[in-house]
Amino acid sequence: MDDLGTPVLDDHMHLDPENGRGIEAVKDFARSGGTHLLVVNKPSWLLGVEVESGEDFREVFDATVDAVERASEILDGRAWPVLGVHPGLISKLVDDRGYDPAEARDLMRAGLAEAAEYVADGPGVALKTGRPHYDVSEAVWDASNAVLRRGLELGAETGCAVQLHTEASEDLTEVAEWAEDAGLPAERVVKHYAGGRLAGPTPSVMSEKDRLEVAAEAGEPFLMETDFVDDPDRPGAVMGPKTVPRRVRWMQEEGYDDAVRNAHVETPERVYGLSTEATLSR
Repeated sequence: MDDLGTPVLDDHMHLDPENGRGIEAVKDFARSGGTHLLVVNKPSWLLGVEVESGEDFREVFDATVDAVERASEILDGRAWPVLGVHPGLISKLVDDRGYDPAEARDLMRAGLAEAAEYVADGPGVALKTGRPHYDVSEAVWDASNAVLRRGLELGAETGCAVQLHTEASEDLTEVAEWAEDAGLPAERVVKHYAGGRLAGPTPSVMSEKDRLEVAAEAGEPFLMETDFVDDPDRPGAVMGPKTVPRRVRWMQEEGYDDAVRNAHVETPERVYGLSTEATLSR
């Protein structure tokens, strides 16, 4: 195993032990120097789950919790689950299954309520919600924002962070204000698939060198991720599981030691209440 002398956290990775690489991807991450993972449940439809009630999401969440437990047995640190409802589900429900936007909204909010129970009861550490990153009708957009806002409310009620899947943006101050209004500190809202610069939530920066340079030089709290999707039809997408450890080594070589500590020790503690140092076994 490559020891980078620091905890190394991938803030947003998917694992699919049934159809994808699953634990083999975790082994690649660990061999490259990775120590900690936040594993986000795959979209329900990609696991073959056609949800009709909030409880139907439990099959998806249980699969993710199981994958996390297996990953933690391999890592020198550990993995944690991030559970919720992918915002793209609204299009599956409305366009493919004939739901109206309000019905889809209510089903997705019910799924988030189930996810919040997993956080309140122990295995989950954060919720995942958001809104489509592609063009949708005004009714679907409004319904999606209602789902997003309910996710923020549940984060406040449960006392946990919320990861967001949204459109590309460098300014999500409106969403940060929604979070604050709901009682959730804006810093505990995480923009997944972020660039190096973001107003409002905490950016989870895609681990491309140019984005990381911007984040490192800004000196603000940030996280690093790959959004590895673990799909056999898209090997290596979005980024492979070795990417974050390799980028950490590059950052160390470039003299960004403070930024490495920011992304892998300080910000995980600030956002999720997770100590990557205390959970490191070596």
